[in-house]
Amino acid sequence: MTILSYGAMELRGVPRGPEIADDDAGRLLNAVLDGGINLIDTSPDYGRSEELIGTHLGHRRDEFFLSSKCGCPLETPADTPPPYPHDFSPGNVRANVERSLRRLRTDRLDLVQVHMSPSAATLREDRTVETLKDLQAEGKIRFIGMSGILPNLPDHLAMGVFDVFQIPYSAVQRDHEALITRAAEAGAGTLIRGGAARGAASEDKNWRSGPLSQAPGTGRRNWETSGIAELLSEAGMSNMEFVLRFTLSHPGLTTTIVGTSDPAHLAGNIAVAQKGPLPDDLYEAAKKRLPLP
Repeated sequence: MTILSYGAMELRGVPRGPEIADDDAGRLLNAVLDGGINLIDTSPDYGRSEELIGTHLGHRRDEFFLSSKCGCPLETPADTPPPYPHDFSPGNVRANVERSLRRLRTDRLDLVQVHMSPSAATLREDRTVETLKDLQAEGKIRFIGMSGILPNLPDHLAMGVFDVFQIPYSAVQRDHEALITRAAEAGAGTLIRGGAARGAASEDKNWRSGPLSQAPGTGRRNWETSGIAELLSEAGMSNMEFVLRFTLSHPGLTTTIVGTSDPAHLAGNIAVAQKGPLPDDLYEAAKKRLPLP
């Protein structure tokens, strides 16, 4: 599995994402594989994303690891902004997987993750894991994962049933840092989302957006009061290169998911990832400056 993965949320289309023509989506998806990335992460919640992947990459299915999610509503509420209410019952989980298989034009999903980090009690009541294990026994899914966050993530780890955890993490969102280490030490794969901090520190975004779990302005405040800008100026490194390579430096990381609908951004992310983790001295100095929660 490559250290950089592609997150297909940006292919969901309007009104929740950027407008993208089918042919442009096809070119982008093929550029993902041609650029050496071999994991694509999607979800039933991501609009047309699964259909576009199936249409444009179905013939290249054996070239990549395919990850989706479950618990998602079968019909997206028309007048309700996300996050939508999720249903982790056996019927809905199975319906999610069956529909994803059809949309993605494949006979198996390499990974299905429980979406939206439900409590362990909800998982037990809804028999969610048992349903996923049934689907696994039927050959429809290979691995079972959890897209988890605090406060429920420690309980998910303690269950000992998930092969993979998708966890948010970046230089400006370090609250799950120790949990990534715990997941890796338990033998699970770790898919890091938000590893580029949604581009918040880049010149073109200029903090208009930031990590989803933070109050608006938190990441920018932490960045500007940390003195990190001076450190990067001395190192001659751009904010975006630093943010992505900081994430890649976590020793418990398996791969980090970066999403874009822009081919130039994709190429830029690949170029940065090829540089690998930060130099040890810069990584340690940055960790001393950037706040933990």
